[in-house]
Amino acid sequence: MLGTVTTLRRYPVKSMLGEDIAVSGVAAAGLAGDRGLALIHQTTGRVVSAKNPRLWRAMLTLAATLDAGQETVKITFPDGKIAWSTDADVDDVLSTFLGQPVTLTATPPADAAMEHADPDAVNEQGLTADAQTTLVKISAGSPAGTFFNFAPVHLITTATLDRVSELHPDGAPVSLLRYRPNVVISTPDRHGFTENGWLGHELAIGDDLVVRVVARTPRCAVPTLPHGPAVDRDPAALRVVARHNRVTARAGDTSPQPCLGVYAQVVRPGVIRTGDAVLLRI
Repeated sequence: MLGTVTTLRRYPVKSMLGEDIAVSGVAAAGLAGDRGLALIHQTTGRVVSAKNPRLWRAMLTLAATLDAGQETVKITFPDGKIAWSTDADVDDVLSTFLGQPVTLTATPPADAAMEHADPDAVNEQGLTADAQTTLVKISAGSPAGTFFNFAPVHLITTATLDRVSELHPDGAPVSLLRYRPNVVISTPDRHGFTENGWLGHELAIGDDLVVRVVARTPRCAVPTLPHGPAVDRDPAALRVVARHNRVTARAGDTSPQPCLGVYAQVVRPGVIRTGDAVLLRI
């Protein structure tokens, strides 16, 4: 056995804070309700993402949770104010808060793309700097009609999170919230970065679910940003990864990148629960 699922998280609105859950169905489009909605800039048509912190870092002050029926999303603002995804004025409320005209939608636009700021420039110049951005299409590796950056399931191990904490210049525990995983796996490995060796392999999780690891997860500026009131800005959350785990993201890549955790596609749908055993298929 590789390990055990300790944490499950979903993010009902792309780039907003998410929620812990105990159980979820997992289909080709990932965990039920995960990134089911996103904001689209009304002028540019681009998907709103905190990967461009100058414009969208405030997204990480908004908390999105699904109601019990998983049909309506509750959005909680920093001051405690609440909006619902079904409110007639939800677009106006979010546009006013973010200072940009946005539309909340479940339908990606044709050729959906988002702006990805150079993370080194963000670290060096600060969150408000007009850092160079790259326009990145919502990946062909994700199921059609979804808002995932690359693939629908993102996994990381407790050993890797512990290793980043050990390497942190302040010796501070690094919150998993920074790296936005869906699945956190506790493993007996104590060295960290063990996920690097999963590329191309399948993981069997619980009774039915099988996923295939298709990439190591390249890291952007998002881990360095504040995530709600409990997680402050921390440039070292990326610098540690850049210094100690710069690897190629996929087979055939030639340029190493700071990577942490892995992306996976769903081979066989199933149900995932905290406490599920995880097996690595060689």
